[in-house]
Amino acid sequence: MFPTLPADQALLLLLNQDWRAPVLDLVLPLFSLRSLLFVILSGLLVWRCQKRGKSQALYFILLVLAMGVSDLACTQVKRAVGRLRPENAVGGTFHQQSGQWQRLPVDLAPDRERGTSFPSAHAANSAALALLAMCFWPRLRRGLWALPLLVGWSRVYLGKHYPTDVLGGWLLGLCVGWLVWLLWRAAARRWCLQLRAEPAEEKAEYASGGQGRCP
Repeated sequence: MFPTLPADQALLLLLNQDWRAPVLDLVLPLFSLRSLLFVILSGLLVWRCQKRGKSQALYFILLVLAMGVSDLACTQVKRAVGRLRPENAVGGTFHQQSGQWQRLPVDLAPDRERGTSFPSAHAANSAALALLAMCFWPRLRRGLWALPLLVGWSRVYLGKHYPTDVLGGWLLGLCVGWLVWLLWRAAARRWCLQLRAEPAEEKAEYASGGQGRCP
């Protein structure tokens, strides 16, 4: 069974059992909805296409691709690791059942041998989305970085993951997002992709990758 470090267990108990409030019970589950990421994607798509034209839709294909790759990678790692989720292994864990909050018995005895806890696919997908979107549109760095943090917090709050599951998901998602960004920059240079220029302050951040400048 996947080992749980004392610090990992302590942080789980803090976030899932100690730091609870009615408003968090209502708000944090929203950040565990997969549909939230697609709502954010849709909003970004409309916003950027209105400002920069339909060519921006290519970026959204890459964003969806990055999230798909990170999700698939998480699935393969989960099968190999087999770590039980806190809601199946840790007594006293708060979790939701059919939309209602419940708490496991304090003296819970795990009844499973394997699970799908490590790493968190929600954390990985949100990290890949945030990193790649901030690379494409540097202005989003002012606030989009908070999305993976809230998603990760929600997964622990809901009893779905340990903090290290979330950390592993973030790292995996960042690696996938950065890899897609590097491949896109290389493709843009090779094929001389010409997209509408970004504002001057974004040009400086973007360099030559996303705009596909060619010599």
